[in-house]
Amino acid sequence: MKQVFKALALTAAFVSAPVFAADTAEVGKPAPAFTLKDEAGKAHSLSEYKGKVVVLEWTNPECPFVKRHYEAKTMQNTQKGFDAKKVVWLTVDSSSTHDAKSAAEWKKKEGLSQPVLIDTDGKVGKSYAAKTTPHMYVIDAQGVVRYAGAIDNDPRGKEATKVNYVQTAVDALLNGKQVPTATSEPYGCSVKYKS
Repeated sequence: MKQVFKALALTAAFVSAPVFAADTAEVGKPAPAFTLKDEAGKAHSLSEYKGKVVVLEWTNPECPFVKRHYEAKTMQNTQKGFDAKKVVWLTVDSSSTHDAKSAAEWKKKEGLSQPVLIDTDGKVGKSYAAKTTPHMYVIDAQGVVRYAGAIDNDPRGKEATKVNYVQTAVDALLNGKQVPTATSEPYGCSVKYKS
């Protein structure tokens, strides 16, 4: 009986232990902490969104895959479907040649409401192992990465029946369920990191 109580005490201590950010993003592990400034110069820290589901979208406005998704309103419609009180969408641009001015121009042209975070040195992108634009991550309310990969199952834009992995992941988390597809192969242009 003593062993049962010891095991229960150990389990309780483990469950209530704080979640610490990892150095690299991995599904099932705490998301790497970051602070980046947006196109208007406002700083955004991942930690300030604790308690909400966070969607991170790696982007490059010059990438044909990104252009296709914005022209088709894939990102906008996915984002629109979420309750802003429960879900935060952050767009991250790790392109070495982009700056706040180019991000602000793109945001205005596309009529976006979410912040576009500037990661010119690529540190945050590399900590998330962001490979493509777009490359998507969904982080749960406790700060744990629950999805990493493509926005959907349609790299060529020709699928009759698309599966939006981000929508599915966020819906599952908001309903207290396990994310059905935790990873997928991201597709798009390579992230243009600083050499």
